[in-house]
Amino acid sequence: MFTVGVDLPTLPVLPTRLEAPQPGWSESTDVVVVGSGVAGLTAALHLREAGLHVTVVTKVNIDDGSTRWAQGGIAAVLDPYDTPAAHAQDTLVAGVGLCDPAAVDVLANEGPVRVRELMRWGAEFDRNPDGSLMLTREGGHHANRIVHAGGDATGAEVQRALHAAVRRDPWIRLVEHALVLDLLRDAAGRACGVTLHVLGEGTDDGVGAILARAVVLATGGMGQIYAVTTNPVVSTGDGVALALRAGAAVTDLEFVQFHPTALVAAPAATGEPATAVDSVQQPLVSEALRGEGAYLRDGDGKRFMEGQHELAELAPRDIVAKGIHRVMLAEGSGNVWLDARHLGAGFLADRFPTIVASCRAAGIDPATDLIPVAPAAHYASGGVRTDLRGRTSIPGLYACGEVACTGVHGANRLASNSLLEGLVFARRIATDLAVDLPAQTEPVSDNVREWSVSPAVRPRLQLAMSRGAGVLRSADSLDEVAATLTALGAERARPNTASWEATNLVTVASAVVAAAAGRRETRGCHWRDDFPTAFEEWRGHLLATVTDAGVLTEDWESMA
Repeated sequence: MFTVGVDLPTLPVLPTRLEAPQPGWSESTDVVVVGSGVAGLTAALHLREAGLHVTVVTKVNIDDGSTRWAQGGIAAVLDPYDTPAAHAQDTLVAGVGLCDPAAVDVLANEGPVRVRELMRWGAEFDRNPDGSLMLTREGGHHANRIVHAGGDATGAEVQRALHAAVRRDPWIRLVEHALVLDLLRDAAGRACGVTLHVLGEGTDDGVGAILARAVVLATGGMGQIYAVTTNPVVSTGDGVALALRAGAAVTDLEFVQFHPTALVAAPAATGEPATAVDSVQQPLVSEALRGEGAYLRDGDGKRFMEGQHELAELAPRDIVAKGIHRVMLAEGSGNVWLDARHLGAGFLADRFPTIVASCRAAGIDPATDLIPVAPAAHYASGGVRTDLRGRTSIPGLYACGEVACTGVHGANRLASNSLLEGLVFARRIATDLAVDLPAQTEPVSDNVREWSVSPAVRPRLQLAMSRGAGVLRSADSLDEVAATLTALGAERARPNTASWEATNLVTVASAVVAAAAGRRETRGCHWRDDFPTAFEEWRGHLLATVTDAGVLTEDWESMA
C-alpha cells in the first residue's frame, strides 16, 4: 500500500513558470477559456448565455484538437428502455472501484439533456428510417446508448456544430494560434488570467496576457508523451503542466487509457514503438466496429477474447488492450487482427466511412482483408482535480474535458463517456460562474523557478515513455524512464513555442511516471507486471503537486 514518503524514482526538478519574455500586450475579459474542443466551446456558449464576456484561446485553429477525431459517439440514455442507473453502473464497473459515484450520477442523469441541447445547437446525429436516433453499443456498455454522426465521424459533427454556434456570437472572442503559458494569480492566490504566446501579436515574441475574473482549462489530452498515439500533435499536456506549475493538485495520472484498436498501417515484426522524429498519430479503429460484430483474432485466426470476459471483444478497454498486448508478446508481433469481413462492403462503407478510408489509404480493404490493430495511447483518465462544479484546488481556476479529473472515469474510462463529460461539466462550470464571479483583480509576481527544455528531447522522451510507462509497467522500467526524464529535463534551450511544449511534455511525463511508480498494483488501465493484482487497500487516489522548489510530490487519499 502507498504511504506518504514512499521512495519514488528520481525525477527532474521542474520549473514553476516557463521562461518567457514579459507580456508585451494585455486585454481583459470576464472568463478566459483555454481550449476549443467540446468542453471549451460548450463552456463558452453557456457562459455567454449567462451574460458573460468570454475569450476562447486555442493553440492552433479552432478545429485542431481531439474532439474532431472522436469516431464512436456520445454515450447517453436516449432509449426509453435504458436508464441512467444502468449507464452509471456500466461506468462504475469500467472504473474498477475508483469512480466518484456522485460524479457518475451527475454524468448519467444530466447527460441526456446536454445531448439534446447539442442537437438544438445544430448537431445532426444519425437516425433510423422512422426518424428515431440510431443507437449503437460499445465496449463495457450493456445497452445500445451511443449516438453517432456520419457513421464514424461524430467528433467532426460535434465540432462543426459548436464551432458554428460560437462564430454566431459576437461576444465570444476567439484567439487562435495561441499557446497558453502560465496562470496569473492575485495577492490572495486566486486565478486572474493567463499569459500566452500568440503568433503575430504585440511584440516580436508575441507574449501577452489575458486578464480575467476566472480561468477555464479545457486543453484536452497529453497523448504526445508517447511515441504512438491517437491524439493530434497539439495534445502535449499543456493544461496539466500549467496547473502543476501553479501549484494545483492533479490526480489519477497513472491511468492512461490505451485504445485497443489503432490501425497499424505497416504491420511490424515486433511490438517496439515507432522511432520516428516525432510521435505518430495512429488512425483509430473505433470499437463501434466491434459493437457491430467485428472480431479480434490472433496470428492463428483464433478469437482470443472469448473466455477472457463475458463481453469478449466488447469488454472494457483496459481488458481488451491487455488481451491484445499479451497476444503480441506471446507471438512476438506488432499487431493482432480485426476481422470485419463478414459485415459486408456496403455496410462498412455506410456505417464506417472514416475507418474504411483510413484502411484503404494503408492498402487494406476491410471487406476482404483483416485489419492490423494494436493499442495506442488514447485518453488520460486523470488530470487536474476538480469538484462537481469544475473547481480546482486554486480559487478561480476551473477545468473540464480531458484535462480534468472529475471522478467520472476512475481507473478506466468507459467508451464514449468523454464527449459527454465535456458537455455535462462545462455546463456546470458556467452555472457556478454565473452566480459566483468576483471582480477582476490584479496579478502579482511570485518567486519562481523558470526555464525551458530543449525541443530536441521530444522524440527521446516519447520513445522512453512508450517502452517503460506504456501499456505494461514495472519498477525497473519506470526507473529507467525516470532516469531518462531527469537527463532530458536538464537540456535547456532559449524560450520559444517548441521549447515550451517540450517543457510541458517533461512535466507531464514526470507526473505520470511518479504516479505509475507509486501505485503498486494493477487496476484498470494501469498494468504493473511486478504487482499483477488489485488490492482493496489501494482503493484511493494519488494526488500530485509541484512545490515552490520544483519538486514533484505525491500524496495519498483513501476511498476505504
